[in-house]
Amino acid sequence: MRDKRLRTSILVQSATTTFVVDTTPDFRYQMLRIQNKKLDAVLYTHPHKDHIAGLDDVRAYNYIQQKSMDIYANTLTEEALRREYYYAFSDTKYPGVPQLNLNTIDEQLFYIGDIPVLPIVVWHLKMPVYGFRFGDFTYITDANRIDADELAKVRGSKLMVVNALRREPHLSHFTLSEAVTLVQDLGVPEAYFTHISHQLGKYSDVSQELPAGIHLAYDGLQLHV
Repeated sequence: MRDKRLRTSILVQSATTTFVVDTTPDFRYQMLRIQNKKLDAVLYTHPHKDHIAGLDDVRAYNYIQQKSMDIYANTLTEEALRREYYYAFSDTKYPGVPQLNLNTIDEQLFYIGDIPVLPIVVWHLKMPVYGFRFGDFTYITDANRIDADELAKVRGSKLMVVNALRREPHLSHFTLSEAVTLVQDLGVPEAYFTHISHQLGKYSDVSQELPAGIHLAYDGLQLHV
């Protein structure tokens, strides 16, 4: 089962706050599968379709929670959301459309509920993408380069999740070896690789090759920091 992966997203949760990072095309099924009944916000990394395509399905949470969903995104992603979900931002809204409360973020630390969120700018070829640090946990996806000043924000993390698409070079994603080098250079004691292509190989085979403290992520994985 660890080789059957849906599109990349995570759910972040404290005792009082629950939010997701990105709403993939699989968002609805992902939430149903874990029977998640509470969602305070959605936080976006970037505007590519595989990270925003599930936003319409927050309407179920609108109905259950009887309030708008807080959305956190930079201006680049906000523009895409307004374009893709024009009907949710229309002056005249059809009944039942998603109720969204957009919050524009930049590189400054902010909070979602009681969880600190520190944006980390990474590069997806030429597109700036946000990774995020939540206390001792750092999450980075869709990256192939990180500038030195942004790497400094990651140092000291106890746990890290980062993309590792495949073995062969890719124009906008870290390869397996590049991701391993990144984790080791940063000195993060435990790391998991995500945004994995089928080209990488099977979970059981690749796991045997990884250094101590480095693992492949899989659907349903729960991490505690």
